[in-house]
Amino acid sequence: MNHRLLSKQLGIVCLLLAGAMLFSIPWGFPPLSGGQKIETEACLALAGTIAISLGLGGGLIFFGRRATGRLYRKEAMATVGLSWTLAALLGALPFLLCQTHSRSDQVMTFADALFESASGFSGTGATVITDLENPVLVPRAILFWRSETHFLGGLGIMVLFVAILGQGSAGKALLLTEMPGPQKETGRSRVQHAAWSFTFIYFALNAVLTTLLLLQGMTLFDALCHSFGAIATGGFSTYNDSVAHFQSVGVEMTIALFMVLACTNFALLYLLLLRRPEALLADVEFRVYLAVLLLATLFVVGFGLFYGDFNGLAEAFRYGFFQVASILTNTGFATQNFDQWNEAGRGLLFLLMFVGGCAGSTSCSIKIIRHILFLKIIGMEIEHAWRPTVVRTLRIGDKPIDDPEIRKNVLVYFGLILIIFVSGWLLLDIIEPDAVWTAMGHARREKLIDCASAVGATLNGVGPGMGTIGAVENYQHFQPASKLLFVFLMILGRLEIYPFLVLFLPQFWRGR
Repeated sequence: MNHRLLSKQLGIVCLLLAGAMLFSIPWGFPPLSGGQKIETEACLALAGTIAISLGLGGGLIFFGRRATGRLYRKEAMATVGLSWTLAALLGALPFLLCQTHSRSDQVMTFADALFESASGFSGTGATVITDLENPVLVPRAILFWRSETHFLGGLGIMVLFVAILGQGSAGKALLLTEMPGPQKETGRSRVQHAAWSFTFIYFALNAVLTTLLLLQGMTLFDALCHSFGAIATGGFSTYNDSVAHFQSVGVEMTIALFMVLACTNFALLYLLLLRRPEALLADVEFRVYLAVLLLATLFVVGFGLFYGDFNGLAEAFRYGFFQVASILTNTGFATQNFDQWNEAGRGLLFLLMFVGGCAGSTSCSIKIIRHILFLKIIGMEIEHAWRPTVVRTLRIGDKPIDDPEIRKNVLVYFGLILIIFVSGWLLLDIIEPDAVWTAMGHARREKLIDCASAVGATLNGVGPGMGTIGAVENYQHFQPASKLLFVFLMILGRLEIYPFLVLFLPQFWRGR
């Protein structure tokens, strides 16, 4: 492991974070904040965090100033995993230094602040804050930083890192580590060009959505924060009721459309910019993505009408489509308390947590392409059981998948997700005392279900789940140890497991 080179890369990440925090400070100025005294403290907290980030970044760069050699795959993976961890730690400081309140009578603890920061950078959108609308408890400058963590984490710090710094072959390793899975051809041979293209699309989507929300009556503050949440598929809102606060069909459908776009492979969106729209429908993953979105919406609408969850077809489609899109894309915005829906609808939403959007998008979770490959592999294995002499080639559409490693990796990935989910579920159930659920009027059986939902929601980057973490609830009541477990799951899920897990292997740090 080239530790000096790794130190230099991490130092640059610290400097980039410090620069990004500057954009949150103006929201604490009197013309934008209403002159609240607490906003001055928020600005000082952000300024203090910037100073700490600059000092840490400068120290890391100084240590690595004489770094030589190339950034190989091992260093690239370490950079990805450590950068996200470092970003979560530094991102938590403004909440702590400003003494942001998780509820009216409680200041955020370290576990609370780290949870909120990791949730933002990972695009999870889970929160421990019970009242977002009280500027005394949560200053606007801090609230903007909270949403800005979505913007920074959305496309991936590493994609921006590659675009700005371009490390040759290391650039490819960083890009593939951050955006794994089969990648579509962009027509460009250089990874740095692809990263620049994806970054441009990411900024453009944010700009267009912000403009559309402004035209529909949102303030600039709300439009920016909800754009960050939608395009990064994060889900942080500036209101306790999330998107339901606006009571606008236009706002809901606009945000839903951009959530769907943000979970489309950015390489396909790039081809769309090149006036090659046929590439979208020609792509198998995108077609399956749309099919899942449509069928899941029809399922939720149908069962919702049958059980009386909605008043008419128009309302059913309005709330059903938005919520399916929000959960499928792992965004987590809410327009209705879906935890009050029928069991069939709630069960489907829980399953959608483990689906996700397309590879090469801002979505978390397993991704559509892995599900396609998994089902094809299962089908081939079943056929092989009764026709052992038949040899078939794994295909995606008309394209054969010749690499045997892909087949193995898909099966291993599904196995890891299952192991991590079950282990996290059981560990959370052990950590959480039954008395907490009893005090909230819930039975022991409900605790087991809520824990499963919480692990699934954080591992897959969804945010809200069922029961005590439903659309109108939050994670504030969990124990500090549970919140740290959620931090681990959020980063693990966002980085597609491997770049974060390898950090815990001693042999990973030995040798070169």
